[in-house]
Amino acid sequence: MFSIPGGWEWIIIALIAFLIFGKRLPGIMKNVGRSIAEFRKGFKNVEEEINEVKEIKGNIDTITKFKIN
Repeated sequence: MFSIPGGWEWIIIALIAFLIFGKRLPGIMKNVGRSIAEFRKGFKNVEEEINEVKEIKGNIDTITKFKIN
């Protein structure tokens, strides 16, 4: 079966990528880094929205408990 590449395999993969992409490789890596950063920002925004909804739900639960009792 297949497994995660080891040390030498990563070196060979990096060498092949360098040969194929050459001068474009730094730009490609820069774009990959930006994409990862943008993904993290989006994920953080989703977490913040979830926390806001939980807080609003807690406030609604608190208000309705006072009105019912």
